[in-house]
Amino acid sequence: MLYNLLKAIGKVLFLFLGIKHEGLHNVPEEGAQIIASNHLSYYDPIVIALLIKRPIHYMAKEEFFQNKIFGKFLTSINAFPVKRGTADLGAIKNAIRILEKGEILGIFPEGTRRNVGTDVTAQAGTALIAMKTGACVIPVACIGTQHKIPFRTVKVVFGEPIKYDSENDRKINSKNLEALSKQIADEINLLRCK
Repeated sequence: MLYNLLKAIGKVLFLFLGIKHEGLHNVPEEGAQIIASNHLSYYDPIVIALLIKRPIHYMAKEEFFQNKIFGKFLTSINAFPVKRGTADLGAIKNAIRILEKGEILGIFPEGTRRNVGTDVTAQAGTALIAMKTGACVIPVACIGTQHKIPFRTVKVVFGEPIKYDSENDRKINSKNLEALSKQIADEINLLRCK
């Protein structure tokens, strides 16, 4: 409920800011999917959520949830904590449950914010979750969110879904995890150039 209210308010505000987007038609209107984006600033999950019709459940660093009030706020807008720098099995299980319900998971495959111009390198967590659930991965590039809004143009580019052709592609082993992680990162890096 709070998610929808904030989204409505945000859409009005961002309408004046002129967020540009490309490839939004690549986001399926139903079914489990992972929104995998580069991460330049705290604005990234907001601008992506404003463009996609369905609610997104974002992984957010555990430190944000240490403040009880802010943690409750994040939980009320569909965010859940993840311990960075480790394989957080609780967060992975939570992500899998979300996707098994046919919902959208938002994740930043790098695990942290990066500077502009730095190529995206994806950690294996996004690929692992995708392989375990069969959810398609939508690569996304946020461009210009590192600037203080509303002083610069912000653009969000959605790539074509990354899907799996066979059960063999979904076998979870280091070779497939590495290949899918690289494919996700490569797609995001290509979108950043648009």
